[in-house]
Amino acid sequence: MAPTPKDTSGSDATKHDQPLLEKDNNKPSSKDVTKKKGKNEQEEELSEEDQQLKEELELLVERLNEPDQNLYDAALQNLKTHIKDSTSSMTAVPKPLKFLRPHYPLLVSLYDKWDVQALKYKLADILSVLGMTYSDEGKRDSLNYRLKSNPEDDLNEWGHEYVRHLALEIGEQYQDNLENELTENNAPLLDLSLKIIPIFLKHNAEADAVDLLLEVEAIDKLPQFIDKNTFARVCLYMVSCVPLLAPPDDIAFLHTAYSIYLAHNQLTQALSLAIRLDDENLVQQVFDATSDVSIQKQLGLILGRQNSSFRFEDNEEVQECISNVKKSELFHYLVKELNLLDPKLPEDIYKTHLENSSFSGRSSLYDSAKQNLASSFVNGFINMGFGKDKLLDDGDENEAGKSWIYRTKGNGMLSTTASLGLINEWDVSEGLQKLDKYLYASEDEIKAGALLGIGVGSSSVHDEVEPALLLLQDSINGESAATSNKKLVSSAITGLGVAFAGSKNEAVLNLLLPLVSDTDQTLEISALAALALGHVFVGTCNGDITSTILQTLLERDFQELGNKWIRFMSLGLGLLYMGKYEQVDDVLETIDAIEHPISKTLKVLVSICSYAGTGNVLQIQSLLQMSSTKPTNKEEDNDDEETEHETDTQPAEQQDKKDTTQAPTAEGDSGVSGTSANEKKDSSTSKDDDDTESEGSSSGQDSSTPEDESYQGYAVLGLACIAMGEEIGQEMSLRHFSHLMHYGNPLIRRAVPLAMGLVSASNPQMKVFDTLSRYSHDSDIEVALNSIFAMGIVGAGTNNARLAQLLRQLASYYVREKDALFMVRIAQGLIHLGKGTLTLTPYNTDRQILSRVSLAGLLTIAVTLLDPKSFILDEHHALIYYLTPSIHPRTLITVDENLEPIKVNVRVGQAVDIVGQAGKPKTITGWVTHSTPVLLSYGERAELEDDKFISLASSLEGVVILRKNPDFMDED
Repeated sequence: MAPTPKDTSGSDATKHDQPLLEKDNNKPSSKDVTKKKGKNEQEEELSEEDQQLKEELELLVERLNEPDQNLYDAALQNLKTHIKDSTSSMTAVPKPLKFLRPHYPLLVSLYDKWDVQALKYKLADILSVLGMTYSDEGKRDSLNYRLKSNPEDDLNEWGHEYVRHLALEIGEQYQDNLENELTENNAPLLDLSLKIIPIFLKHNAEADAVDLLLEVEAIDKLPQFIDKNTFARVCLYMVSCVPLLAPPDDIAFLHTAYSIYLAHNQLTQALSLAIRLDDENLVQQVFDATSDVSIQKQLGLILGRQNSSFRFEDNEEVQECISNVKKSELFHYLVKELNLLDPKLPEDIYKTHLENSSFSGRSSLYDSAKQNLASSFVNGFINMGFGKDKLLDDGDENEAGKSWIYRTKGNGMLSTTASLGLINEWDVSEGLQKLDKYLYASEDEIKAGALLGIGVGSSSVHDEVEPALLLLQDSINGESAATSNKKLVSSAITGLGVAFAGSKNEAVLNLLLPLVSDTDQTLEISALAALALGHVFVGTCNGDITSTILQTLLERDFQELGNKWIRFMSLGLGLLYMGKYEQVDDVLETIDAIEHPISKTLKVLVSICSYAGTGNVLQIQSLLQMSSTKPTNKEEDNDDEETEHETDTQPAEQQDKKDTTQAPTAEGDSGVSGTSANEKKDSSTSKDDDDTESEGSSSGQDSSTPEDESYQGYAVLGLACIAMGEEIGQEMSLRHFSHLMHYGNPLIRRAVPLAMGLVSASNPQMKVFDTLSRYSHDSDIEVALNSIFAMGIVGAGTNNARLAQLLRQLASYYVREKDALFMVRIAQGLIHLGKGTLTLTPYNTDRQILSRVSLAGLLTIAVTLLDPKSFILDEHHALIYYLTPSIHPRTLITVDENLEPIKVNVRVGQAVDIVGQAGKPKTITGWVTHSTPVLLSYGERAELEDDKFISLASSLEGVVILRKNPDFMDED
């Protein structure tokens, strides 16, 4: 056997094979054969049936081209029948449309020649369908010929795809008409749209129906087409679209969904939309739609959760539900069932034995007035609403409580006494009794603390007597205000703001409004009065308060408008317009009349409040642009006192350098180096821990952050307030915050952690609190302080173990930094808020309703912390109590029709978005069965396990009234 040649390069074998290759190349390739077949044998690829269909269609077209008009009618009818009867796969063009495509120009020319209207109607009908596959972009032949066809024709006979194509062209043509100012041409488009809507609804295309009416600006026409089978899916889609719509479409969608729910007797869902629209007339319509007292009670409980000022005079029990009279009783039932009655001490939260061993011995060095004050706040937070604690209320004569108060000093005594209001939250009678004895103390601070505690304990709970108002007004009334200690007046004002947040109480208005306009009062009193009125009348656009605040700003001295307290007057004005973006134009024009840089801050605050929770993209872009600009030139023009800086460093940064020795670099978001951290700690130990006077003198002056420069900080907070209304915007805002932290000036960087806390309140996502944990080691101590507090906001009421561990590590790291350690303790208290039964999230009712009262409280704390050393860390830590109206139980409590608690089994799991999904999809996933009462975490939803009871509320959240199902049959 001959061996096979291995090396063929240049061998005889290669030369021998060459002619064979050339001979093969002369043969036609397989590709050439395929091309020829493609050209010459197209007919052969068609089956006999397809060939026959093609010939028939061509014959019909020929008949239409003949002069004998008697043939036309039959030919058109046959064409129509062939097109209608054709079937194809989802990805293929129907064969009649494919075969008729070459004849489309001929059919168009025939339409132009004919003069018999009946024949033209039929041909236009066919051309409209053929136009789907032939029409050039922009010509919209399907729509044009549909408008020329018989208006009585049934569109449904051409199939769903044709109707969808028609809807698309209607939307495009409508927008073109608007741009070209041809609005008179829109009437036939609207008529055609109203014919398409029933077809969409019949074929489970509710989203297409809503989108079409949105395009033609006729969403108010929708209710007439809705029936009991379609209303739920239609309204769910509409309500879900609202955060993505620009004004005024968002309001129109809410009104339309409200009218549909009301027409189909879905009262609790209609009420939630009436609350979002903030229209008491709509709320009244919901109550008037039923005479069932149990349903009215359920409606009242939903209103109570919003701190509503609505009055229902027809039934006293219903009004009690709105006024939250039973809130404390039901909360105590919850904690009893969850076995949480035993009070906790701050040490149970700190767990100092778990802190880093190298620092464990040092914590005892700081058993100081400031750390005792922190423990008072923590004690109030963790035992909030329970009515019992071990720190202040230990003993029959309350001697232990008094001795603890005296372990703080100055204004610390004020906040410590006020923490009794937190412990007795919502229990007005018991709380007032405990605080009453402190009203007669010899120290003004304890008296002031008792006044504030009365307001704090009465928050969101109202009755006809209003004891909080009766007790607090004496400290504010005219003559007594002038003679009283300033601390008593300011505490009483803050107490009223907390107690009556969202209540629109006229007595409070008459009491506080004169203080705002009285130039004889200190700016602190006037600003606190404006802030309190902003909370009480949040989102009301009250004209009297607006004009008074603006007039005061115009009349105040030019230098006074740079005072640190002026921010609260500005915020009070902004809160009046919370969620009312359609009504802010006039007030923004008036603000322009103020010839001071403060006007820019005012405009920013009013704008961010008015668009809060809307997710408005244009406003977010505007705020981002504002955050990226550098105000250096403006500062030089407007601030003669300010010395020029080489960089954008704010004055508050200089103040930080007085207090702590910082590394000369470090604008990044990572932690400081070990050496700089140690220097910072060592430098702080030389200061006396209780030296509040010196601290107040250094940070309490106007040198902190001039108001004319602070608008950028408010703009960053505004990003969070606006973006929190929509999930995608919420995600994107967190990315923006990262960029701002890298490239922003010190004031912007100070605001970023607070904004992250606002947008993720009581929603401890790891990516958020890990980022905040990095920022908590920042070289700018005020960034670190705000990051620590934001960690508390993010984890508020969740008992998150990971966050608790991070904060314990921070307590070791900042053991020599009294201010930072104070913030760490506050954050620890917030994480264990109400032993894990409470929440700070401003959203409720399946995350559909934004509580303006809750957001106002969170925003107030954030604005305060833009300059932490001037307020919270100085003598004005009592402002922390503005968080109180934002705190609510995160529970599901089921009650019977007499509001007596009952136990039922419910499934609790992660909520699933079912908008636009076919059939009846599951609304929760990963569920676990519990017996009520249960705690609901962020993003969780509950469902009844069986049909034994009927829920009177649309979503199982808060207090839900259950009614026995008369049709329920026990399996046994």
